[in-house]
Amino acid sequence: MQITIGNNKQPISFNKHIVLPSRCCPWSRCCGMGDFRPRTVWLGRPDKREQRYPRNVINNQKYNFFTFLPGVLFNQFKYFFNLYFLLLACSQFVPELRLGALYTYWVPLGFVLIITIVREAVEEVRCFLRDKEVNSQIYSKLSPRGTVKVKSSGIQVGDLIIVEKNQRVPADMIFLRTSERNGSCFLRTDQLDGETDWKLRLPVACTQRLPTAADLLQIRSFVYAEEPNIDIHNFVGTFTREDGDPPVNESLSIENTLWASTVIASGTVVGVVIYTGKELRSVMNTSKSRHKVGLFDLEVNCLTKILFGALVVVSLVMVALQHFAGRWYLQIFRFLLLFSNIVPISLRVNLDMGKMVFSWMIRRDSKIPGTVVRASTIPEQLGRISYLLTDKTGTLTQNEMVFRRLHLGTVAYGMDSMDEVQSHVFSAYTQPTHELPATRAPAATKVRKTISSRVHEAVKAIALVHNVTPVYESNGVTDQAEAEQHYEDACRVYQASSPDEVSLVQWTESVGLTLVGRDQSSMQLRTPTGQILNFTILQIFPFTYESKRMGIIVRDESTGEITFYMKGADVVMAGIVQYNDWLEEECGNMAREGLRVLVVAKKSLTEEQYQDFEARYVQAKLSVHDRSLKVATVIESLEMEMELLCLTGVEDQLQADVRPTLEILRNAGIKVWMLTGDKLETATCTAKNAHLVTRNQDIHIFRPVTTRGEAHLELNAFRRKHDCALVISGDSLEVCLKFYEYELMELACQCPAVVCCRCAPTQKAQIVRLLQERTGKLTCAVGDGGNDVSMIQEADCGVGVEGKAVFSSVFYFASVPLYQGFLIIGYSTLYTMFPVFSLVLDKDVKSEVAMLYPELYKDLLKGRPLSFKTFLIWVLISIYQGSIIMYGALLLFESEFVHIVAISFTSLILTELLMVALTIQTWHWLMIVAELLSLACYIASLVFLHEFIDIYFIATLSFVWKVTAITLVSCLPLYILKYLRRRFSPPNYSKLTS
Repeated sequence: MQITIGNNKQPISFNKHIVLPSRCCPWSRCCGMGDFRPRTVWLGRPDKREQRYPRNVINNQKYNFFTFLPGVLFNQFKYFFNLYFLLLACSQFVPELRLGALYTYWVPLGFVLIITIVREAVEEVRCFLRDKEVNSQIYSKLSPRGTVKVKSSGIQVGDLIIVEKNQRVPADMIFLRTSERNGSCFLRTDQLDGETDWKLRLPVACTQRLPTAADLLQIRSFVYAEEPNIDIHNFVGTFTREDGDPPVNESLSIENTLWASTVIASGTVVGVVIYTGKELRSVMNTSKSRHKVGLFDLEVNCLTKILFGALVVVSLVMVALQHFAGRWYLQIFRFLLLFSNIVPISLRVNLDMGKMVFSWMIRRDSKIPGTVVRASTIPEQLGRISYLLTDKTGTLTQNEMVFRRLHLGTVAYGMDSMDEVQSHVFSAYTQPTHELPATRAPAATKVRKTISSRVHEAVKAIALVHNVTPVYESNGVTDQAEAEQHYEDACRVYQASSPDEVSLVQWTESVGLTLVGRDQSSMQLRTPTGQILNFTILQIFPFTYESKRMGIIVRDESTGEITFYMKGADVVMAGIVQYNDWLEEECGNMAREGLRVLVVAKKSLTEEQYQDFEARYVQAKLSVHDRSLKVATVIESLEMEMELLCLTGVEDQLQADVRPTLEILRNAGIKVWMLTGDKLETATCTAKNAHLVTRNQDIHIFRPVTTRGEAHLELNAFRRKHDCALVISGDSLEVCLKFYEYELMELACQCPAVVCCRCAPTQKAQIVRLLQERTGKLTCAVGDGGNDVSMIQEADCGVGVEGKAVFSSVFYFASVPLYQGFLIIGYSTLYTMFPVFSLVLDKDVKSEVAMLYPELYKDLLKGRPLSFKTFLIWVLISIYQGSIIMYGALLLFESEFVHIVAISFTSLILTELLMVALTIQTWHWLMIVAELLSLACYIASLVFLHEFIDIYFIATLSFVWKVTAITLVSCLPLYILKYLRRRFSPPNYSKLTS
């Protein structure tokens, strides 16, 4: 598993920030997207384009060559904390304000900026290389000169592009031809919409009938396509061939499209490019990457403003004590500069270095191998998260469904008893009269069936009612014609529009009834004895989110029997099947186990019944008005008094440790929201199965709403629920956010868990943004697909699965510094950096204890380590220690001013080192090394500091006892107070370690 932390993820480019998933983006012009218009695209004739189209390039970079340095500097100095040090350094160019050498201020600031620029440059170069790799992918293009190779970045609107199996579609295209015999292909769309369901796509009928792909260049034809928009589920267009007699016109829909970022799952396809670059559906559904700043940085920035306000007050007091004599306004600025070290630039250095170490530790963590940190500016955010928003497919689950239960009402079969099912199926086909046609035995349904026959009927129904297609491969190359002659099991893979469909067919294969062949009009099953059963597909009624069921009518070629099979959700099938007293109860039991339940039923039809139905069905499909309603009415005429065969239970395979991880997050006070493009039923079952929703919590499934009134009524119904998880679809979510955004977010934030299904990528990002705005809490987004990029970027943290101010007041309020030159630089960097930096290794508790008691995480959410109370306490400690060091040096120095510098500065360094030791909770050997290294650096540098410190004086016993006395007075009381506090009022974590 590879995890990426940060705000960049491949292979999507980010061009604009979309708020609502509407048909068009109202902000397209102001975002630089241009005026989107429909277009006419001639096949293989990019030169005949009627307007300019964007280049087909991926660009995930935040900067370019010219904007890099200004952009990085702007992002640094737009915050007061950094701007403060810049103004401080710039002020030294004014002679009246200069307090010392220029390097005293510019060296620390330059060190910080170099670290920042290098870090940003490394991340940009990595991003550039990833973009280059995607833009350099080679594809085949049909041209008058034959098939030529072209880079992805060189593809233009109108090009005829050949895409091989398992190759990613480089641009939005219209599907013209396929090599598959059945005249269709499947797409994997998980990187576009997050669904693992393979989408069935159909080529344009006119071009599919052409003898060869090269003939596409010989016909005079064009595609009319709607304007680019963000809707990945719909498309409106037409195909026209002008040189035909008569001219051919075909309507185009979503079934004829190949969107960029999808993967061809079967065969080789040819398509004509209609959208490129920033007009791609996948690009329009992502937002521009932004510079993220950690909450800790913002808090430090706020505290810096408070300290600066204190500096202004102190400076005014100093000037007032001089009665505003002379050029008092310059004195104010000099005092501001003199006291500027109250905000040490070493803090900025230590923050950056600490973030880099945290990032390094994340990459090297053995418990999460393969982790790549893409943004090293926000690793500390992981300790302050309140909401975790996660994708389902590939993140919580493994993209695989597993068959778990077959229930026949009186008997149920689990994974441990599938051998019984297999024996029943085998016996059904080894007995001579295992089944009689319905026409010959009209009273057969009244005869009490044996368990063996009931099991056989159920397995046969499951093997027939689906949209799965078996495909035969040899060494990764499809050889359908030859392989199908022998139906070789080793070469067969199943393709379907839903993973649970595949799991059902795989299960029937495991118990002896194997799907070995299928095309548009027939299906072949192989029995345990090797016999091939042929079925003619008469009608298929696909699954829709409104009907929640699918059906198929087949004719058994060996008996002539016509059977209508149907499977669907229990809520709709309960009113279709014959009366029974166990369906509702058993469906509830299986659902509580986290299984997705499907009800399977059948109905035998006579030839006359089917002919009557077919006539009415064809007539309904030819209707101009209310076609869908009339078709549904005709189908419903068959859906009455169907025979209930069985219940099937499938389970979405979870990633390892999902359940205990979610349990830990819940106990830590982190609320988990699941945002997925998957179906409502699948998402709900996964939430139960992963224990996102606990067993004692109810689930409120938000009913579909389309109007303001419906949304108002449903919100009121939800408001009456308590401690209840929410499941809501993307369509309903959009309506509620349009009219009742505040009310919905208020109720949702009170829920222990929220599941949003059928979510568009822009909706995921919108939910994250609303959470941040409404709660002010930190969010973390986790996802594994290109459709999760917007969400990951929008979240505060994205995871992809990759004191000295006292001297002047004593010396007659003169605005001159006590420590100058290298003493200031050394204190800000070399002398104190290593110990403070080593605090990143500090731990309140061991990781095992933190995992055992995740409730400890709640203390981090309160932000106590950097609260205003904590800040005030440390300010008071600084004033106390600064006073002791300064006044102690004044009382104990002998005759020369330089002795004050030696005594006070040495005491300051020792006090700093001891205060770091006082702060440490858990010692690490590197901390001891850091303390000793800093002390050694100071002692070694004394040889070069003779300009500031009397080197002969520091070798005397007088110097040693004076420094020791001052240091003890400044630190010992604080150690005593810390001991008393830990003794009588220990923190929560110390109780667990004692």
